[in-house]
Amino acid sequence: MTKNVIVDASPLIGLALVEGLIWLPQLFGEVFVPESVKQEVLPGKSAPGEQALFHAFDSGWLTVWHESITPRLDIDLDAGETDCINIALSSPENYLLMMDERAGRAVAKEYQLQVVGTAAVIGLAKKQGLIASARAAFEVFHRSDFRISATVINKILASVGE
Repeated sequence: MTKNVIVDASPLIGLALVEGLIWLPQLFGEVFVPESVKQEVLPGKSAPGEQALFHAFDSGWLTVWHESITPRLDIDLDAGETDCINIALSSPENYLLMMDERAGRAVAKEYQLQVVGTAAVIGLAKKQGLIASARAAFEVFHRSDFRISATVINKILASVGE
């Protein structure tokens, strides 16, 4: 069974910066976000990548989760991370979480949820032949405010032979 992908704000913003949102439907099919994440990534302030994110929602492959989200944890995370984790906890074997923030990832792993981040998606895009260079995508981040640790970047680059 294919896993449903639930994505938090940071990976969406990061992938928009490297023009990588188009990889998501090719890698995962339909991708879901809670309403809280949509509000975070589309603030209406012409933020970098906002137009690409608007287009992704408009295209239909990036979809707002419309089912009610049952609160299953009482944790100190932002609303988007909390909603993503709560959705995944409804059926852990059926969901893949896409999340970057360390605290959110730690909570998700504590509950044995499957989690990937922006860097892993870039590596997967390279492995699937969707991009010529993962290094080029990471260099875009280096010139922006978006941060991924050097250790994570080096691990991904090694895994894709760059």
